[in-house]
Amino acid sequence: MLGNQARLEIFFEKLSHLVQLGLLTVISRHGLCAEKSRFCGSYHALPGRVVIMKTYKHLYPRVYHFENLRRAFRAARRGKRDKVQVYRFEFNAESELIRLHDELETKTYVPGPYTNFRLNDAKRRLISAAPFRDRVVHHALHNVIEPLFERAFIFDSYANRLRKGTHRALDRAQHFARRYPYVLQGDIVQYFPSIDHAILRQILARKIADADVMALIDAILAGGAHIHTAQYVMQWFEGDDLFAVNRPRGLPIGNLTSQFWANVYLNELDQFVKRELKCAAYVRYVDDFVLFGDDKRALWETKARVAEFLESLRLVMHPRKSTVYPTRSGVPFLGWRILPTHRRLKRDNVRAFLRRYRAQVAAFQAGEIELETLTTSTRAWIAHAAHGDTYRLRAKLLRETPVA
Repeated sequence: MLGNQARLEIFFEKLSHLVQLGLLTVISRHGLCAEKSRFCGSYHALPGRVVIMKTYKHLYPRVYHFENLRRAFRAARRGKRDKVQVYRFEFNAESELIRLHDELETKTYVPGPYTNFRLNDAKRRLISAAPFRDRVVHHALHNVIEPLFERAFIFDSYANRLRKGTHRALDRAQHFARRYPYVLQGDIVQYFPSIDHAILRQILARKIADADVMALIDAILAGGAHIHTAQYVMQWFEGDDLFAVNRPRGLPIGNLTSQFWANVYLNELDQFVKRELKCAAYVRYVDDFVLFGDDKRALWETKARVAEFLESLRLVMHPRKSTVYPTRSGVPFLGWRILPTHRRLKRDNVRAFLRRYRAQVAAFQAGEIELETLTTSTRAWIAHAAHGDTYRLRAKLLRETPVA
């Protein structure tokens, strides 16, 4: 009769065989497949648990299927029909979509150059706009691969997902602030410029076993590989040599694919927090995350473990912004200060609105924009501000800055 160890050996041998056939992908406790593990080596790295991920093949024809391209075009143009690029594409939409279909089918599609500009809001950011036809391709790719990853995301990841968003993230964080006395606030240094292409590609390839889809992903990644080079401050990690500075990295801020891949990348952190740290009270929105707990010292220890894990993704926690403090002092999160009993807009958020609002009022008075544009923008901010205790603030700001 076989003992438990012998049964385990047979089980691992069978799994290893399936992995070699490409039918299964097995990941380690840190979410990344060890290069010399028994599955890709040594199952000793797996603490009594094997995580098996299904892989997907034959995806590429779905990407360039004409109906998928048509749906991608409609999604890409939403809210942007007054833009020149969109108008030109839409004027010959059928011809443009057929051309995209043919280029993708014959694998001759090449992404175009980005248009870059600076956006000054809470912090100065480089925004990169892809040509409109490329944005259609981004949506077409996203339509196919996003559902494969969405079902693996944790509940408390709130960025760029259906039925999630900023306000639900705030509600969830305040729910935890009412239950726990302490919070660890996490922030990642230069997140989008730091995303490592080799690691991202490895994560994506764990599910996507289609070489043509991966080739398209490689082309999109390569197109944005050097956009952040000028402002990226090199971070060195254990084992780096002098050539590490040349590692392809960075995702253009503004792409649908960038937003999605940024979520996929930090899903590794989400899984680590949930599976390894066993933290129930955790909320993440892009690279801003908060962990709540009853013990201050334990949260400092958690911070050290999170920082160590992030290094495996070639990411660094912000030394000043990532800290532990009592929830009663207020949790700065997504432009708000969250307290157990209420929440308030941060001053920087209010100042940014005032600058934008006054500029729009001046533009309206000069005849440069329509009243509808000013009204829509103002109502959007008021609706956002209404998610906190801001009634007096809203009334005061609008009273002090009349339109006429």
